[in-house]
Amino acid sequence: MKYLLLISVMTFWFTANSQSPGKVEEKTAVENALLDYIEGWYKGDTVRIDRSLHDDLVKRIPIKDSSDSDIKLRMVPKSVMVELTGKGGGENPDAEYQIFVDDIEKDIATARVLSPEYLDYLHLAKTNEGWQIVNILFRKR
Repeated sequence: MKYLLLISVMTFWFTANSQSPGKVEEKTAVENALLDYIEGWYKGDTVRIDRSLHDDLVKRIPIKDSSDSDIKLRMVPKSVMVELTGKGGGENPDAEYQIFVDDIEKDIATARVLSPEYLDYLHLAKTNEGWQIVNILFRKR
C-alpha cells in the first residue's frame, strides 16, 4: 500500500474507550470513508469518491485576493468533486498521504487528510449509507 495511516487521539474519553469492539468498528468505518475519498481522488475513481461524500457536502477553500484584504471562501460541491474525479482527479494513483481520525462521538466524527497537494479538515456523519463526509475545509500545501 502506498499510504501511511495514522490515528491521532485527541481526547481522554476516546482513549479510554478505544478498546471497545464498537469503537474499533466505527473507527475502521470512518477510515474506510476517508480512504474512499483520498484514494478515489488520486485514482480517478468516481464510485469511491461519490460513496464517501454526502449529497449536501460543503467543501471550502479560503482564498485571499491580492486586491482585497478579506478572505473569501470558495465552495466546491459534491457534483464538482465527482466530475473532477472523473476527469482524472489527482492523477497520481501512487500518491502518499496520511489519514488522522481525531475523534468519533456516536454518529459524528472529525478527521484530517494530508496529501501531497492539500491539507483537508473533515467532518463526517453516520448516515443510512454509512459514514460520509459532510464538511471539508482545505488548503493547498
